[in-house]
Amino acid sequence: MSSLFVSKADNALGSLLRRHFLGGGIALAFAALPSACGKGALAQTNLNPPPSSDVTLGGVVRIGSDNQISLIVPNVEMGQGIYTTEAIIIAEELEVDPNDITVLPALPQDVSEFAPEFLKSLSTGGSRSVRKGWVPLRQAGATARLMLLAAAATRWNTEQRFLVAENGYIKDHTGQRCAKYGEFAAEAARQNIPQVVPLKAADDWKLIGKSFPRLDIPAKTNGTAVFGIDVRIPDMVIGTIMGPPSLGAKVRFIDDTLCKNIPGVLDVLKTDTAVAVIAKNYWTAKKGLGALKVTWLEGKEASLSSIDIRKTIRDASLSVPEVIARDERAEDASVEGRKLEAAYELPFLSHTPMEPANVTVHVRADGCDVWMGTQVPTRARAAVAQVTGLPQEKIAIHNHMIGGSFGRRLATDFLEQATHFACQVSRPVKFIWSREEDIRQDLFRPAYYDRISATLGQDGQPLSWQHHVSGPSVVDRFTPGGLPLGKLDSDAVAGAVDTPYDLPQMFVTWTRAETPVPVGWWRGVGPAHNVYVVESFIDELATATDNDPLDYRLHLLRKNPRSVALLKRVAQESQWSKPLPSGTGRGVALHNAFGTHCAVVTEVMVTDKKYIAITKVTAVIDCGIAVNLDTIKAQIEGGLLFGFSAALYSEITIKNGRIEQSNFHNYPLMRINEAPPIDVHIIKSTENPGGIGEVGTTAAFPSLGNALFNATGTRCRRYPFSQYFFNEDKNTI
Repeated sequence: MSSLFVSKADNALGSLLRRHFLGGGIALAFAALPSACGKGALAQTNLNPPPSSDVTLGGVVRIGSDNQISLIVPNVEMGQGIYTTEAIIIAEELEVDPNDITVLPALPQDVSEFAPEFLKSLSTGGSRSVRKGWVPLRQAGATARLMLLAAAATRWNTEQRFLVAENGYIKDHTGQRCAKYGEFAAEAARQNIPQVVPLKAADDWKLIGKSFPRLDIPAKTNGTAVFGIDVRIPDMVIGTIMGPPSLGAKVRFIDDTLCKNIPGVLDVLKTDTAVAVIAKNYWTAKKGLGALKVTWLEGKEASLSSIDIRKTIRDASLSVPEVIARDERAEDASVEGRKLEAAYELPFLSHTPMEPANVTVHVRADGCDVWMGTQVPTRARAAVAQVTGLPQEKIAIHNHMIGGSFGRRLATDFLEQATHFACQVSRPVKFIWSREEDIRQDLFRPAYYDRISATLGQDGQPLSWQHHVSGPSVVDRFTPGGLPLGKLDSDAVAGAVDTPYDLPQMFVTWTRAETPVPVGWWRGVGPAHNVYVVESFIDELATATDNDPLDYRLHLLRKNPRSVALLKRVAQESQWSKPLPSGTGRGVALHNAFGTHCAVVTEVMVTDKKYIAITKVTAVIDCGIAVNLDTIKAQIEGGLLFGFSAALYSEITIKNGRIEQSNFHNYPLMRINEAPPIDVHIIKSTENPGGIGEVGTTAAFPSLGNALFNATGTRCRRYPFSQYFFNEDKNTI
């Protein structure tokens, strides 16, 4: 059986599970693992299982009598390869081929109150999936294997030590008896949960640490994979949405005469802040939306500009009380030496995933069904309950693969907007935001203004280090009731409070500077912002003291041997000491974010025509135990390109309260002809796995900025570089 991903919009997980149980089967939930239950607990067994809402799911091994093996995980596939990685982890202990595992996302309506925290989270983000699942997934696989062996030993009247599990079969030591797992599924389900579950030693791994092709590639190439935007529900209609053209605007009046005269338009709906057209198909709905004449009541932000916002954030850094994030200053904080200081400015950024925002909603008096791709299905369910007034147990979230997210689908704002409209329609409605609306209604990566300084001793090494971050709070949006004033937004300083270096008398602070621009998490989250500032300034210190940037870092890593090894390896692989032609340069960046140590060297060429070309990239990664080498390399490559694209071209600007960017013509991305060769080296490690999805993006900004300085001798403290690097006021921010 090839690996399966949900490929039909109406594929109810409950019916799938019942099909697997016909004739007997084993279902092993994490709640039933030795670490999560009392002595003598039994695996769930039922020839006719209860409805899926009563079954504990998520990270669950299910083996049917037909030998079909399912793994229900608390994460969603959005291009990062997590289904493949998690299948490998569990297949290693279960002794099966990863290609024989069906991977399905757990749904909030299928998670019981007794489920462990690993399952209850049902979230995908922060490069945490493998870090959180590394032990529980292996435990689940090993426990299922031991129970199958115990069942076989009982049936064959032999000792378990004479049996072996191999490639989905149980065999005895004589080689005379051999049977598939499925033949023992019902009996295994009646076995006691083993209280001691030994896991394989690393030397015995057959799968972990090798390269496997992505299990979702066949479905994505033959068209059977279903993303949220592909959902088809009987009797479904299509909706398009127009949000306010300017920040804070509200709907005042709608003239829908022309719109309703278009054949196929079914209705025009409105809320205080948006309008929607419901039609028989998308193009009719989009045409109808364009025919609407909407009068908007502009808000107080109607005259707002990017210059105003920059001033707000910069002024806040000087006037608003700061929140201390890390304070290692001595009692006598005065330090004598040479002081260097700089300020860096970062723009608002949009997510612009390949798949724009979309959601299908069917609101009824007795419940609500939602089909979408979301990183936070539990939060999505609560959001729908809040809008509809329905109890959460009456709401079902059907989660699908996501065509890129980069943090956008950690939020539920577009789902809430769609649900308000769906409450006015008696049929299922698929809402699709156009690219223009997807950008305009985005929750942007915050803009920041960072002041950073260091006092250097006679040897050029730092004697003190100060980093002041000023910008909006992303955590505020995702904290129930909001982040209280005076409380630290830990994401705002991530990568600033925990640098790889041994820096004396560190003092890191954050000033909350809110603006009318809505913000959200963006790939790389806090480290993508702060590592850029820290690594750029480390380069500035090296230059000011006539030191090689890589050697200067090595002197600051006395307590960080893993990063020392990275830097030495990346110097070797990138030929760091080899001279480059005029107009070209190399830049290095180092960070330890997301539990992974990463060093990147980027080479650039700056032409006379004011064009920046990235010509070569070398990355060395120590992510702890590497589960799937192919996925790790792909994520580093993709993350770097995502970061380079933003560093070169991306910026959201505001004029007259309006987002100026609307599509890729004025919010450009790197083209394939601009993609450099990327050489990724993975250091073999026995440390626990780290995250990988955001590691490359975080390193892209500073390695490129430092390379530009090395190529030209000019430091640009503001991006996108393609715009500001060639401006005369590049250092005046």
